[in-house]
Amino acid sequence: MTAASASINTIPGVSPEIYSAADFAQIAKIIYSAAGIVLPQGKAMLVYSRIAPLVRAAGSVTFSRYIELIGEDPEELNKAVAALTTNHTFFYREAHHFDHLRTELRPRLVEKLRHRQPVRVWSAGCSSGEETWSIVMSLLGPDRSDGINLARGDLRILASDIAPHAIRKAEAATYPAKDLKPVPEELRRAWATENGDQAVMADAMRQIVRFRLLNLHGDWPIKGQFDFIFCRNVMIYFDNPTKERLVKRFADVLVPGGFLYIGHSERVTGPAANDFQLVGPTIYRRRAA
Repeated sequence: MTAASASINTIPGVSPEIYSAADFAQIAKIIYSAAGIVLPQGKAMLVYSRIAPLVRAAGSVTFSRYIELIGEDPEELNKAVAALTTNHTFFYREAHHFDHLRTELRPRLVEKLRHRQPVRVWSAGCSSGEETWSIVMSLLGPDRSDGINLARGDLRILASDIAPHAIRKAEAATYPAKDLKPVPEELRRAWATENGDQAVMADAMRQIVRFRLLNLHGDWPIKGQFDFIFCRNVMIYFDNPTKERLVKRFADVLVPGGFLYIGHSERVTGPAANDFQLVGPTIYRRRAA
């Protein structure tokens, strides 16, 4: 018995006729090809728990029939990919990144805006939006009046994710008030309105963010370059070749001197490492051409 089949057979009530080791292997292959996500054998139970509802909803009965369906129906494939993504995040996660943004990068970007120059930001793999809103609050600063003036400048934030349900939550911009506790108090006061046990992000912030569905493994309908990119705790689901290709693509869409912020367990490696200088814990600066 292989490790995969052993893992599958430990799921109570699941017959190999419904979900087999071969089904898991085929789903893992499809998801890797579609989104670059690696599903090791130990993820067999996770795949079952997340894909089984889609199998039932599609009336496929067995995983093998559902695999045939996602091979024929791009929309159903997107549902399967979204179901297998991880959307765990929280406000002000890895706070040192936001400290760097506020103290080192923000003054330069404010100067650009005051000189009517464009500032472009990408929150890649934004999940349910907590990272994106943390970025915007950090950029606009604790003075609401000053921040509103900045937001009226040529400032735009792209926030993208592969999962439609995550994008919907991010766009709603409403969270349990307790979830904002990690955010510095002066930023919370300026940019979040509490309504009972809920907190809503200010309209001035929402107007400068564009949430979009985007597969980092696919084509990027992007024009121009970004002043900085956050892509944190996304590459941990990729293998090394996929990570290295992604970092190279990020380098290509960053302005010289722009910053790339990645997750605490991630590193820039491969050929694209020559394009970046490490300037802080998981903070990389794009070298000038």
